[in-house]
Amino acid sequence: MNKYFLYTARFALLLLFQVLILNNVLIGGYINPFIYVLFIMLLPFNIRPWLLLIIGFLLGYTVDIFSSTSGLHAGATVLMAFVRPTIVRLTTGARDPEGSLNPGISDMGARWFFTYSIVMVLIHHTALFFLEVFSFTQLPSTLLRILLSTLFSELLIMMIMLFFGKNRR
Repeated sequence: MNKYFLYTARFALLLLFQVLILNNVLIGGYINPFIYVLFIMLLPFNIRPWLLLIIGFLLGYTVDIFSSTSGLHAGATVLMAFVRPTIVRLTTGARDPEGSLNPGISDMGARWFFTYSIVMVLIHHTALFFLEVFSFTQLPSTLLRILLSTLFSELLIMMIMLFFGKNRR
């Protein structure tokens, strides 16, 4: 399958799932799942940093358009795209992972992907929820929202990866 078609389909499916279903999910006032960030996490290791930032902005801005959140998702997703090379370097222990490998369970293993994805989701959710309240007066409830939403989003992401990923390990 053409890799550009795969990435376009992944972009569209994650975006549609997010804006049509998950944007309407609010569990107990604290859990907001955001799985569209999986698109940024699954881009190849060898993608150019400037392209990663542009894709992150476009993805976040598209979610903002459908969510009427005026740049919150764009800001959080660009931050996540910005720190991604550093997180990859820290979690793999290599300056540049092999070009043939992709950041998924099938190439890198479930333990590595879980560590990588939970850090990325935590960074995204922290930025998103602090930008949303833009205040430290609600610090305990914001931290609880970050924690619960990160755990729930990570659960959904791991289920998607285990269900749709090619598991060779």
